[in-house]
Amino acid sequence: MTLSLMSPAFADGAGIPEKYSRDGDNTMPPLKWSGAPDGTRSFALVVEDPDAPNGVFRHLAAYNIPSDCTELGQTMDGGKDEAIDFAKNDFGNERYDGPEPPRGDKPHHYHFRLAALDVPHLSIPHNAGVAAVWSDAQRHVIEEADLIGTYRR
Repeated sequence: MTLSLMSPAFADGAGIPEKYSRDGDNTMPPLKWSGAPDGTRSFALVVEDPDAPNGVFRHLAAYNIPSDCTELGQTMDGGKDEAIDFAKNDFGNERYDGPEPPRGDKPHHYHFRLAALDVPHLSIPHNAGVAAVWSDAQRHVIEEADLIGTYRR
């Protein structure tokens, strides 16, 4: 079985509804996955926009997601009650921040990337940022899944 990632809010390659952008409610779209490979001990999730004018813009890093987890709901955030850890995104927040591309730009592609990891925890300080989390996670990846949504203002 192959690790797959999907959202009931948008299909792979389709538009992300405004509700999940900074123009709307700025809530994370619900995500579901299946097919975790044998040996998965945790997951890491990042959301990146490679079409940003100044290079890749990082909207989220959620990590230390328990291996028995198969979904994240739209109300999930970086609250202290969460078992999941969040790194500081490029907006400076330890949570999801949705699309906010420059007005008039062509549609931007938002990559929701889920990695199944062979370790139960990544030991990374929250202020390290999304890039540091993803870099550390790459050393432990068993398998990755990618879901792409687009957004234009």
